[in-house]
Parts: sequence; structure tokens; C-alpha cells
Amino acid sequence: MKDTASWRAIQKVLENGESIDLKHFRPVRPLGSGDTGSVHLVELLGTGEYFAMKAMDKSVMLNRNKVHRATAERQILDMLDHPFLPTLYASFQTKTHICLIVDYCAGGELFMLLDRQPMKVLKEDAVRFYAAEVVTALEYLHCQGIIYRDLKPENILLHRDGHISLTDFDLSCLTSCRPQVFLPHDIDKKKKRRKSRSNPIFFAEPMRASNSFVGTEEYIAPEIITGAGHTSAVDWWALGILLYEMLYGYTPFRGKTRQRTFANILHKDIRFPASIQVSLAARQLIYRLLHRDPANRLGSYEGAMEIKQHPFFRGINWALVRAATPPELEAPLQDTLEATLPPPAADGAHTDMF
Repeated sequence: MKDTASWRAIQKVLENGESIDLKHFRPVRPLGSGDTGSVHLVELLGTGEYFAMKAMDKSVMLNRNKVHRATAERQILDMLDHPFLPTLYASFQTKTHICLIVDYCAGGELFMLLDRQPMKVLKEDAVRFYAAEVVTALEYLHCQGIIYRDLKPENILLHRDGHISLTDFDLSCLTSCRPQVFLPHDIDKKKKRRKSRSNPIFFAEPMRASNSFVGTEEYIAPEIITGAGHTSAVDWWALGILLYEMLYGYTPFRGKTRQRTFANILHKDIRFPASIQVSLAARQLIYRLLHRDPANRLGSYEGAMEIKQHPFFRGINWALVRAATPPELEAPLQDTLEATLPPPAADGAHTDMF
């Protein structure tokens, strides 16, 4: 969000007539690495404000033909202003790297939080909390014409206050979007049945289809595998997989090999083990999100609104989701910042990160 202490600290540097670059940051520790670069925890010198710096190696991106993805990710990040999505505070280049400065989420990955829980599952109230925030974030992205395409626990980060932030937009697709408002009688005419809902429905989903084969294999929607062309409905499929994993501890279509996983996604019936107690509403929501035909998948017709109105989310105050109290967890959230900070360096001191 662009009204925080971190944002103001960056703006103060800019107001002094300086351009943000590598010399303004003190490296603290590496946070991770990927196929085109690495992520570091950094401090804006002299401020006590911490950020994550994603550094992408130019030569690697050129060799792997991924420059367009870095460009798209920066463009997408620059569009975002939402509590459950990252803020792009600055971007710059060195001779060897393209650097993006975004929020540091001290709670770590949802993946690691799940891994610390008994049986690697969450109670249903916790699943509902995290899923509601994911739905809200995806709704905002879709309104901007962005198909996320990489929803998974590793890409859901947690702030120290327990709320989420989606990360990694290098696989995302920016398309066009035409927001619409449907009146209840419009919906009735199309579906040929009466509806008790009386409020207008806001609908905004990306319009153009993509044929790119992208995503994490256990979360990939069937239409991506078949190459039939895909829309934002792939994000709602991934939400169904995420819900299943949070409730059961594993994904529903995982196979011993990549090809077996894809075959399962295309042909295997979804099963809900009786060994773990999950409500009927949760199972029904997952079932409707994991419909292989994207045209009949929940969310493909009325977007996020369709999902928000499902009985699983009954009791959620969508207007105040960002103010909701995070759930109590059997293995609580860990603050990864305080325990790992080294002694501060003198102003102007800089250690190479690359």
C-alpha cells in the first residue's frame, strides 16, 4: 500500500533529488533464489525500513528468453495498490541485474506455515480466512486485467500481522478488462431462474484468452495442459487446489511423475478422504472450482462475486476483510525479521549482493 512508513521513507529519498539505486540499501540476508535471480532482505540506509529486493540476472534472462517476463512483472507491480498485493517501491538496474524493491513479509510463506502445522493442515476457520484474502486479491487483479497464473502456497506470503500478500508475477498475463454491472433481472434472464438477490452485481474479469503453457504442475488447470486457450478461470481452478491442500495436506492430483500429474488433472475424479473432517460446504466449493470445463467452473460467469456468495464463506464481511483478526494457529506464525537481523552497518556501508 502506498501510504506506509516504508513508502514515505522511499519518497523522502526521492524528494532530496536522488534516484533510488543499489547504494541506498544495506544487504541483510538472502531470502531465496530462482531460475533467473535471487531475492534479498535489505534495509533502506538510515531508516530502519526493510524491503525485499528481487534481483534478476540480465544475462540469464537473455539466454533463457525471459526479458519479456521481467518487463511484464515490473509493469504489473507498478499497477498494484492493494493490501493483499505487493507494493513496488522502486526499480533500477545495475550493469548485471534488474532490481525490484517490494514489501518484505516477515511471516514467511504460507507453504512453511502449513508445513509446521499438525498433519500439515489448517482448521477450517483458518482456511476460510486465508482463502477470503486470496479471493479478494484475485478479484482486484482480474479487475486490472491481470491473470495471476501462479497461485500456490509458496507464492502466498504473510505479513507479521498475519495478513497475506501474493508474490511472483513473472508468469502473470496482462490483458484487457471490461468491468460490467449486472442487474438481478439480467442474471435471471440469462440463467432462466429466479434469484433472491436484489443488489447489482459488479463483474470484471480479463477478456482475452492466452495459450501460454505456464504454472506449477500440481496447480495447472486442464485447459492449460490441453492448449485450448485459457482465461482468468485458471486462477479459480488454482484456488480450488489451494483449498484442498490447506484442508487435506496435499494436492488432489499429484502423481509420481509430471506426466502422471497432468493425466490425473485431465481424467482423475477428485476424492475427499473421510479420515479428515471437512464440511460439506468446503467440499462443494472445491468441487465447483475444480470443474474441468472452465465455462462451468465457479467464478467463470460472475467472477469473484460468485465465489464470495458460496455458503463456505458465509459470515465473511467482505467489505472489512482487511480488518479481520487472523486465526489462532496450532503452530503460530513466526516473525522471521527480528531473529535474523545482524548488527546495523554504518551509513554508507555496502556489501555486494551479487
